[in-house]
Amino acid sequence: MIPAGSPDISIVVPCYREVDNVGPLVAALDRALAGRAWEVIFVDDDSPDGTIGAVRALAASDPRVRGLRRIGRRGLSSAVIEGALSSSAPVIAVMDGDLQHDETRLPQMIDAVAGGGYDIAVGSRHVDGGTAAGLSSPWRHRLSEGGIGLARALIRPKLTDPMSGFFALRRETFDTLAPRLSGHGFKILLDLVMSAPVPLRAIEIPFEFRARLAGESKLDVLVMVQFLAMLVDRATGGMLPLRFLAFAAIGAVGVLVNLAVLFIARHLGGGFVDGQTAGMLVSTAANFWLNNVLTYRDRRLRGPRLWWGLALFMVVCGIGGLANIGIASMLVAAHHGWTAAALAGALMSVVWNYAVSSTLVWRAR
Repeated sequence: MIPAGSPDISIVVPCYREVDNVGPLVAALDRALAGRAWEVIFVDDDSPDGTIGAVRALAASDPRVRGLRRIGRRGLSSAVIEGALSSSAPVIAVMDGDLQHDETRLPQMIDAVAGGGYDIAVGSRHVDGGTAAGLSSPWRHRLSEGGIGLARALIRPKLTDPMSGFFALRRETFDTLAPRLSGHGFKILLDLVMSAPVPLRAIEIPFEFRARLAGESKLDVLVMVQFLAMLVDRATGGMLPLRFLAFAAIGAVGVLVNLAVLFIARHLGGGFVDGQTAGMLVSTAANFWLNNVLTYRDRRLRGPRLWWGLALFMVVCGIGGLANIGIASMLVAAHHGWTAAALAGALMSVVWNYAVSSTLVWRAR
């Protein structure tokens, strides 16, 4: 029996390439939330496997199922934000679309926040009764545990599982925090907790993190790098844009590449200008690749646009590079060391490269 009227609970499910999990997840929610007025909002980042088609097919016969298709943007956190803001239900729950979260824990989580006793209820793999057995490899275990350790050092309250993507909160709490959220990365719970002006009253509910039955895991090194960038962003009070922090960090990697090429050129007997020019070209290509897969992951260039983007990035950075080489050469002529001169030139161009690249190379579509 499908309840009539507005739902009391909205379950937001950010998803990408989860076509085989849509039907089983809705059936599991139907069993777990029997007798409650609920809806599920699938927020799909234009999956190529037809995920949104599966959602629409179910929605045609079940008004509790809704689908939101996003085109031209990616990211779990921003998907959750858009899905939650589209809801009018008093309670919002968030879970993954891969069936790894235990939906039978939802009633306990919902009741914990609906009565006002807690601001947020978090499904935890690391309290008594919980387990992270569903993580697919020791490497993913280490990634998760490392992120948890870093997050716990910075947040209040001291959650055992701040990396969890399974939680519930009242809509009024979410609406209050939404303007403060960064919307970047894949760890929306951490963003919520660190955005709260006062520590949230939290309860952790143990659950078993199941093995994935279909699709593929989204946890990888790039996700963890974005997670680290968000921690830095929050720890500094959001004084610098998250993208700029990532861009600058990659720029630092480019500096190391530049210095390495310069070192090789020097020991091969080349002049400073030739070595600095070669270093700039190699480091610029490396920076473009890293920024394309990390800093601008939601705007990633592919196919012909990738090569046009590389050419434009080279031009943009070339303009900054002219100042880089000129200033560095002046410093060398003034008897400063090669390393100090190269660093000064690189720092000179980072702000220019970021500002112009964001508006021209990886402009939002």
